[in-house]
Amino acid sequence: MKAEFLRMSGYELAGFPKTEALKWIGKYVIFKIKKRLWGFENSGEVSDWEMRMYSQNGEDGIIEYIFGRIGIANRYFVELGTGEGNECNSRYLQEKGWTGLGIDGNYKNEFVKNEWITRENVEKLLRKYRVPKEFDLLSIDLDSNDYWIWKAMTNFHPRAVVIEYNSCIPADQSLTIAYDPKFIADGSNYFGASLKALDKLAGVKGYILVGCESRGVNAFFVRADLARGKFAPARVEELYRPPQFGRKIDGRWAGYPASDRKMVEV
Repeated sequence: MKAEFLRMSGYELAGFPKTEALKWIGKYVIFKIKKRLWGFENSGEVSDWEMRMYSQNGEDGIIEYIFGRIGIANRYFVELGTGEGNECNSRYLQEKGWTGLGIDGNYKNEFVKNEWITRENVEKLLRKYRVPKEFDLLSIDLDSNDYWIWKAMTNFHPRAVVIEYNSCIPADQSLTIAYDPKFIADGSNYFGASLKALDKLAGVKGYILVGCESRGVNAFFVRADLARGKFAPARVEELYRPPQFGRKIDGRWAGYPASDRKMVEV
């Protein structure tokens, strides 16, 4: 814990604004206090458990909370869209003894495999790298075909899923980009899929939505059989979080600029 705190305290030295550094140091301390006092029996919104070691928006803490509730099976993760692997959802897990597979279409290093991921090849890639059919965590952050790639994963069954959603789309709309294996995000609001679209897909696959982090970037799903008695089912409209990124209009976050490209209903 001492080493972790020293790393947290180094945020400002790493280029983070002072207020941002203090915010995450504070969340780290609160996370550790709550964990020590109540374990993970203290329920509530998953965003209450945000804690950032290497993740972008506090996903490290939420992931630890979810597995504190449902238990850990094989300590194996798959992360699709790791970037360089410095700021991602699996690096902290590796430090805690997990193993797994990280893939990114633009980077390659000792942790990250350089592969372009499509719905046609995603399961071939998982078999290529000998991913077990059942594993603990799947993380998808591709800013593109996230919906279609998760949909294509029919023979692999993670116990929990973290997936980016497009919070620029209101909670009552079930939309995704049209599938394009060569798609690259252009900085507009034409990317990924809405939370409602992902929730509908999750239901077909046997998962329930357990929450979103506070910036409106990632959604968290747990396999329904594991969630029973641990997470109460809730409506998408209750768990949706609006964008806290992109442009500001009249002092309020408004997400990315609108695109003239039309999304498809699913």
